[in-house]
Amino acid sequence: MKYLIVGLGNPGDKYYNTRHNIGFLTLDALAKASNVVFEPNKLADTCEVKYKGRKLILIKPTTFMNLSGKAVNYYLQKEKIKVENLLVITDDLSLPFGKLRTKPKGSDGGHNGLKDIQAVLNSSKYPRLRFGIGDDFFKGQQVDYVLGEWTEEQQKTLEARIAIAKDIILSFATIGLSRTMNSFNNK
Repeated sequence: MKYLIVGLGNPGDKYYNTRHNIGFLTLDALAKASNVVFEPNKLADTCEVKYKGRKLILIKPTTFMNLSGKAVNYYLQKEKIKVENLLVITDDLSLPFGKLRTKPKGSDGGHNGLKDIQAVLNSSKYPRLRFGIGDDFFKGQQVDYVLGEWTEEQQKTLEARIAIAKDIILSFATIGLSRTMNSFNNK
């Protein structure tokens, strides 16, 4: 069975360690743990992880956040993967920092990456892993916050939270979305 695992973020060193790039950071950690390396490909940096008889195609779109749907759609078609085997990892302002929540569908919540994926797929019914980044910013400072780097306090627990996000991805690919939600959504 094949799965498309999409980490949302923006390409380039300027954005690498920002809150908005938690999808990229999570996939980089999974690739490293699996001894694979991302390579540049059409619309995304990609690699494959084999796990318990499953093939996970990891992509980090190089289209910038606002055009993520183009890369997602391209790889769904190219790899002939059903949308229920798609998992999008995204930052989420409405969750406290480090909170992880998996959902089968949902609104874009004002997130431009999710908004574009929803528009291109013409559906909001695709699994996503929301990684809480908190909302510790003043009114009008949202862009600066999401494109800002992690605080020293956040850095202390970021690696442990990313490790749990990796476990969620592997669980999704082996025991499915429903059981993964039951196992991880309140941790």
